[in-house]
Amino acid sequence: MNILISTIICTHNRAGYLTKAIQSLVDQRTPKDKYEIIVVDNCSTDSTKEAVEQFTSKCNIRYIYESTLGLSYARNTGWRNARGKYSAYLDDDAIACPVWLDKILEVFETVTPMPGCVGGKTIPLWEALRPKWLSDELITCLAVIDWFDTPQVITNLNQKWLVGANIAFPTDVLRQAGGFVSGLDRVGKNLLSGGDVFLEKQIKKAGYTCFYHPEITVNHLVPKSRLEKRWFVRRYYSQGLSDAVMQLIEESPSFARRLRLAISKALRLLQTPGRLMNLVLPRSDPKQFTEKCFALIIVGQIAGLLSIAKAK
Repeated sequence: MNILISTIICTHNRAGYLTKAIQSLVDQRTPKDKYEIIVVDNCSTDSTKEAVEQFTSKCNIRYIYESTLGLSYARNTGWRNARGKYSAYLDDDAIACPVWLDKILEVFETVTPMPGCVGGKTIPLWEALRPKWLSDELITCLAVIDWFDTPQVITNLNQKWLVGANIAFPTDVLRQAGGFVSGLDRVGKNLLSGGDVFLEKQIKKAGYTCFYHPEITVNHLVPKSRLEKRWFVRRYYSQGLSDAVMQLIEESPSFARRLRLAISKALRLLQTPGRLMNLVLPRSDPKQFTEKCFALIIVGQIAGLLSIAKAK
């Protein structure tokens, strides 16, 4: 069998959602002999393995158990076991549109020079009503993106990016880049993130492009549990921690440099009374709550730099 593309789902204790994700891959219009499905079970204790086994007669599917807890470990296990020229990632709570693989392959096979990563639109599936305080600026942390109406290269990854719920790479490019960095992304219940964007930046530094196509579409669950202010507070603080880790990996600053960076960020925060007010007071206005979350990123960056400095 000549596998062209490997689809990879990394999962942890989400068997109920997983079956829908797998079914959306079974239902792809791409010929079955051109792709495989790899499910990487990252230390699940539920019925994940049984959920995968019910599809063995319907498609070319493999179950792989990754015993080291962490999304980056699971993602790396996926591409390292891929038989395809390309590796495409779908979250375990996402549903790919029927032409998802066709469009990914179309970009890789027709765009020149060939991109180093490809992704597209991620549409929210709200498990509960969207809160009035939740602005469009904040929903990107839910892996919800809709950047362009036409296919194009993403030129500035600090402003627009591809999300790990809906992203694909040439497998050789992943190998050259060393895959996903282990210090980023979820481990258990923490809310660290950024492994996908960090990898995109490394791929771009290597001379490749990151390409967005709006027809590479998935629907992505937004659980009710994430539609609470306290979740966003944790998420944006953790974003700051993740940013600190990424800065440390990229720049390898000295102890003194880390300390200066933390002090500089703290002083800038203290010099903006409006930010401080939004930071300490409860907010229900969408604009004010957005500013609160963005201020929490800075707090997380400061904490991340200081804790890393102390650890070193």
